[in-house]
Amino acid sequence: MNANIPSQIQSVFDSYSETAQDRLKQLRSLIFEVAAHDDRIGPLEETLKWGQPSYLPSSSKSGTTIRIDANAKTAGNCALYVHCGTDLVARWRELYGEILHFEGNRAVIFEADKPLPTEAVKHIMAMALTYHLRS
Repeated sequence: MNANIPSQIQSVFDSYSETAQDRLKQLRSLIFEVAAHDDRIGPLEETLKWGQPSYLPSSSKSGTTIRIDANAKTAGNCALYVHCGTDLVARWRELYGEILHFEGNRAVIFEADKPLPTEAVKHIMAMALTYHLRS
């Protein structure tokens, strides 16, 4: 796990409530955990895209970028975004429609007042980070 948060990512986290920061850091940690446990993914590039913390397997090109951010619609909620041109959110809906909440074809919304369904979240992250291996 990459514990050192780059300053530009930390600045984004710092702009949100403590609740949102905690959830974003939890999501970030899970992204690195998933990548570390799958040799096909390789090291992740951590950067900002559209002002959002973003994670992509740039050397292996195994998957699509995952972006995380606070959800502007509801204070404290956070979201995990993927490229809307993928079929990932549709597949996630089929698998986890009863436990995850979705926004269109590009995001999973995590409510601040509910526990994170960690195993489901790790699975959807793995699907995103290995997306191009199945295409």
